[in-house]
Formats: sequence, C-alpha cells, structure tokens
Amino acid sequence: MASTDARLEVRSLDKTFGSVRVLANVELSVLAGEIHGLAGQNGSGKSTLIKILTGLYTPDSGAEYRVNGERVRLPVRWPEVRAAGVAVVHQDLGLLDQLTVAENICVGGFPTTRVMGRIDRAERDRLTARTLDRLGVALEPNRLVASLSAPERAEVAIARAMRDHTEGAGLVILDESTRALSGDDLSRVHAMLRRITDDGSAAVMISHNLTELMSVTNRISILRDGQLAASGMRTADLSEEEIARRMLGGAVMQTVTRASKPPVPKAPTVTVNGLTGKQVKDVAFSLAGGEILGITGLPGNGYEELPYLLTGAQRAAGGTIRTPAGSMDLTKAGVVGCLRAGIVLVPERRDRDGLAFDLSMRDNISLPGLRKRGHRWFVGRTWQRQDAEAAVGDLGIRPRTPSTLVKQLSGGNQQKVLLAKWLAVGPTVLVLHEPTQAVDVGARQDILRALRRAADNGMAVILVSSETEDLSAACDRVLIYSAAAGAVETSDTTPDGLIDQIYAVELQPSGSPS
Repeated sequence: MASTDARLEVRSLDKTFGSVRVLANVELSVLAGEIHGLAGQNGSGKSTLIKILTGLYTPDSGAEYRVNGERVRLPVRWPEVRAAGVAVVHQDLGLLDQLTVAENICVGGFPTTRVMGRIDRAERDRLTARTLDRLGVALEPNRLVASLSAPERAEVAIARAMRDHTEGAGLVILDESTRALSGDDLSRVHAMLRRITDDGSAAVMISHNLTELMSVTNRISILRDGQLAASGMRTADLSEEEIARRMLGGAVMQTVTRASKPPVPKAPTVTVNGLTGKQVKDVAFSLAGGEILGITGLPGNGYEELPYLLTGAQRAAGGTIRTPAGSMDLTKAGVVGCLRAGIVLVPERRDRDGLAFDLSMRDNISLPGLRKRGHRWFVGRTWQRQDAEAAVGDLGIRPRTPSTLVKQLSGGNQQKVLLAKWLAVGPTVLVLHEPTQAVDVGARQDILRALRRAADNGMAVILVSSETEDLSAACDRVLIYSAAAGAVETSDTTPDGLIDQIYAVELQPSGSPS
C-alpha cells in the first residue's frame, strides 16, 4: 500500500540538446509502497529522463532531485545515487550467460577477503542467498545463468539491482525489463515487484505494454513530447484508451482499416509443406498475395522459430516452400536463396539481427538494394534518398532527416526503419517476428497500417506474433501452432478468442481432428 512518503521526487527538470528541448518542466513523485508506471511514445523523453536520474545525462540548471527525502546533487554521480537507494534493471537485463547466478548478482560489488583482497566466494554465496531469500526467489546460487528460463533471468537481474538495497527505502527502475515475458512468467515477476514494494520500497515501471501497466501499477505518469501529459494519476481511474489518448494527444484511431477482406485467388502465392525444425514438426499452410496470415501459440512451444525456418535464417530439418519463383527445399536453402525467391525477414532482434546502428537511416534502408540498383563504380545516391524519404513519409519516422544515425533514434523509429528496409525491395513474401514488441501505441499503429498497405498492394505477409491484439487487428487468417495438433486455423480472431484457442489447441490430444 502506497503511503504519502516519497521515495523519489523530481522538480523543474529540463533538458536541452543544442536548440532542441527534449524535457520541459518535468515533475515526478514516486511514493513509498507503490509501483509507478511511466508511459509515453518512443521519443517522448522517457529514456532521457532515466538517463538523467542515473547520471548518463546532465539536466539543465534549476532541477531538483531527491531520494528518500534527501537531495541528490546534480549532475548525478551513479555511485552516489545507487548508495542513496536507486537501482535500475535495463531492457537487455545485462546478464552474463557463462557466469553463475551468484557471480551475476555480485558483478561490480564482489565481497573480498581482508588480507589478500581476493573474491570471498563463501561470502558471495551468502550475500546471494540473502538477497534471493529477501525477494522470495528460489534459485541455486551456483546455477549457470545460461540455463535459466526467461522469468528466472529477470529475477536475477532484479536481485542484482537490489543487492545493496536497504529494505523499506529507495526504489528500483525497470526500463522495459519485462518486454520478453508474458502470461504466468509476467505475473511471476509482478509478484516479485509487489514483495519489494510491500516493505515500503517503490518501483518505477517503464513499459509500452498498456495492459501490463494497467494490471500492476498503482499510479501512472505519461510523457508526451517531453512534457507531462499526466502526473501520478490513479491507474484504477483510467482505461487503456484514456492512457493511449493522453500519449498520442488525441483520439485513438482504429489501428488498421480496410473496406473489405481482400479476395483470395484460387491459386495461393505461397505454399509451405512439411516444415520441421528443432521444435516445430510437419507444418503446412498456404496464403495468397494480398493476405496477412498470423501465426501464434504458447510462448516456448516452438512457433517462434517458424519465421527463421521460412527465410533460411535457420536451417530446417525438413520442408519445402513454393513461391512464384519456384519450389525450394528449406533443408538446403539459405538466406541468399530465399532473398532471390523474394522472401524477406523482419527479425525480432533489430539490435542484433536487423540494423547497422552506426549507419544512417538512409544507408540502412538502401542496404538490401545496393547490389541490384547500384554499380561497382557508382552506387548512386538519388534512389537511396528517394527510398528513405518515402519511408519517412509512409511510416512517420522521426526525425524526418534520413541522414540521422539509427542509434540516435528511439526504439519505435528504429523498428520502422527495419520494416522500411525490407519493404523497399518489394518482396513477394514478407515474414515478420514480433514487429511491434516494445514499441508505443502510435508506432504500433503505423507499423500495422504499413503491413495492411503492403498486403493491399499484393504482397503475401506472414505475421508471427504473441500479440493477440495485433493479430486480431491486422490478419485475415490466424494459425495457432501446438506440438500436439500442429498448425490449426482458428475461426475466432478476436483477442480474447485467440487466447482461448491458443490454450484449447495446446491441450488438444495428439492426432485429434482440428
């Protein structure tokens, strides 16, 4: 239960880069015992605010920052603010797979022996056990982090942040730390956060998942264009639509509009047979140009490897795919072969698999077309500029300057660049894996509308996602994969209906009719 004591207070916070003000008069108060949500579109200023609170950026003069009622000197020195009780869990969690749970929790603060100054392994394990016990986490300190499940990894990251935390004081900031979790795994981490706040500490949760914010936070603040559109509002008094409206600054539009379901030709554009990978077995389906086909299932049951098997990014154990370019054996086809057949992939991990962060928007968008549209002695800049400018307009990428480096963009705008990169080549088949993960509601609308436009122009689109709202809004048909029943088409494509069918299909006995 939240009290009137503030664990975090920010007053008169401004931040200017050159002539651009990215934060203006931000005021935030996080109370003891509460989970406080922080929402906003990509580029609204959330990341800048957190970077100021943790010492990466220096605020403009005049700001005031307090933790547990004590003033923190500015600019922030991270050791000082950590000692004051602020802990942070970042989006990528920052865990080292080759180390144990205890080693990960103690990284940056290993207990040492008095005489030789070496790591005191016994004290390290005791510190780890005390921290895990206080947080209600049942993990063996000597387990390798590489062997942990997604919720266990999140628990280790939170435990590391809370290692030196004083019980009943301070706060932990979760910066999109739960983006990879859903269902029971997400509920497990939420329960851990409530244990932290029940003793009088506080938590700040930054998330693009409005359903998550609604379910777990006590109050919420919303940033829009660097200013507070809402400050400390009781979550119970809000709806998801109200939060989205305040984020966007106007009425929430329908995500995807289409006059009617596009006609499906008798002959499909894409036919997949016998597709088998490490987890999925004997998957078969077809779709036509102009269709968006959704594929989903329970997280971890294997459907997540389908986009990589279909595009040659992961070698299949069996299966073929037929497109207008001909039939391909997916046990032999690689990425190059699939690209030549007009099959492209928008992967889940834009940072690792999708974008060159040190190159500009223009360079990233033009990369797949260099061999086809450029020359050895002259690449040409006109077509690159035209493609980038078209993408900026079609997808609403901000800033609107194609020369901006990708690493300078917000996450949602990076995702739009990744989508634009592959739309620019005009593929026959566009395969996407979680294209709206960790993007705000405005970017989500832009991305799903772009998929609808691509389909309306004759492209065959395969959307592999755990987001039932996206599947319901964008897809003409949805397949649900389970190990027992294979890929089963569902007739109910409402978000709630999809969730029900995912569990129904998963529980269906092997060999039973679909």
